Amino acid sequence: MTPTATTTVVGVMGDPIAHSLSPLLHNAAFSALGLDWVSVAFRVPAGSAGAALAGVRALGIRGLSVTMPHKSQTARLVDRCSPVARRLGAVNCVVRDGALLVGHNTDGEGFLAALRRGAGFDPAARRCLVLGAGGAARAVVLALAEAGAAEVAVWARRQAQAQAAAGLAGERGRVATPEEVGPMATSMELIVQATPVGMHGTPAEDAELPVPGDRLMQGQIAVDLIYDPYPTRWLSEAAAAGATTLGGLGMLVHQAAGQLERWIGVEAPLEAMWAAAREATTPGAHEGGASAPSAPDTHAPTRAGGGKPASWRGTSGR
Repeated sequence: MTPTATTTVVGVMGDPIAHSLSPLLHNAAFSALGLDWVSVAFRVPAGSAGAALAGVRALGIRGLSVTMPHKSQTARLVDRCSPVARRLGAVNCVVRDGALLVGHNTDGEGFLAALRRGAGFDPAARRCLVLGAGGAARAVVLALAEAGAAEVAVWARRQAQAQAAAGLAGERGRVATPEEVGPMATSMELIVQATPVGMHGTPAEDAELPVPGDRLMQGQIAVDLIYDPYPTRWLSEAAAAGATTLGGLGMLVHQAAGQLERWIGVEAPLEAMWAAAREATTPGAHEGGASAPSAPDTHAPTRAGGGKPASWRGTSGR
């Protein structure tokens, strides 16, 4: 559909932003729904989120997907935050509500939806381990806790960050020390790799994790939030060891769907968004994880979010 003078505009803001898949996913959804809406990318330098939000108000833009480096600043600048966005101190979606701008965070719900679709996995009463304590890891920790996980252990190279992330899970959260994280992983039902390790074109591409993929086994779910490359070396090793594996594309698609539903108020056309994501990503970056069957509801993409900054390019973070 060709944009006109009456087309409703949404967008994604970040820096860098040229590689963002958010406009592609949202525009595929608008087309499938027959809506006269368009999503575009806005390069907004660090520290300029306030000016960008003023522009949203002045120009009548209906909503924004927010990626790095603006999630924390946006959470402080919007008129109101959802409970999840407030707890995380991060916003990945801005919705216009009359004269107000309301901040949401759909990363955690996107992760859970991808986990259900890709592996049929319900975290309730399960033991989970999260590697990493950055923004995506924090969203995953909170989502797992709110979904009823029995335990959410967090490992990170920086102890203070690990403690802060584990704190989001309340009494069920705990820090996994460097000495115990390896042995602990063998007893966990879900292991989530939420660090930059393995990400293409970054210094961390060939770095090692404290839980090698080949230490995992049948009956465990291994999720790598990176979606480029797919599969990562860690995910390939986990699959070869017998674990069920998921990449990060699922989180990307489902967090984008959550944004869309908040903007338009109707259910997102997931299959259209999945088709657009598969077409845009590298061969093999499909819904099904390395060891997952190929049926649509057992597919698993590689990591999720809107515009992906250079340090996080190829993760589910956008």
